[in-house]
Amino acid sequence: MSLDKFDLQKVHGKFDESLVGEDDVYVDQYLEAFKELYKFFQLMGTVFGFVSSDVKEKVEILEKFRAKENADSFLTIRTMMEYEQESNLLNKKDYVSGSRTLLRLHRGLDFIQEFLKRLGDLESDGKTIGACQTAYNDTLAQFHPWLIRKGATVAMYALPTRDQLLEKVCLDVTVAMQLLPEMLVVTRKVYDRTQDLYTKYDLHGLP
Repeated sequence: MSLDKFDLQKVHGKFDESLVGEDDVYVDQYLEAFKELYKFFQLMGTVFGFVSSDVKEKVEILEKFRAKENADSFLTIRTMMEYEQESNLLNKKDYVSGSRTLLRLHRGLDFIQEFLKRLGDLESDGKTIGACQTAYNDTLAQFHPWLIRKGATVAMYALPTRDQLLEKVCLDVTVAMQLLPEMLVVTRKVYDRTQDLYTKYDLHGLP
């Protein structure tokens, strides 16, 4: 995962490709989109340190599942959940669960789409700290212990204005702002489908 600039078009393209059928998501394309989002977190530096290391680790775990002999069981989010449930793997002590691993990415996606949505509503010279704190408090903060929440909130004080932030992480600010609404529509579709699958298989509470 190199530290090139963050490409919003690639996130949009990969998440769009990940949509399969009426209600499922391909794991490979989902992970490719997340590798691009990882660049965003990395380019932001210590502000998102609490997210980026976790994202990298989770993506690598899921990629290993897709490289195993039973890779087809992990082709989509639905096939992965069904396979792990039917094989009674979710309660197995020494088993690293793909469904549990993806749940962490899923929660991270909720945060990033919320933050980018709020970012899009700001003026070019608007401060991004409020957008970031609100997005974080509405999403990821609910799953983080106090110490991480405190550290994340303090780190956010270092956030620059909207355009300064986008210039730091994006290939082209103007293009990024034009693409953002479209990308958020696709991201929301992927998020909603994944959320529905976690609800259907009753896996929101995976430890």
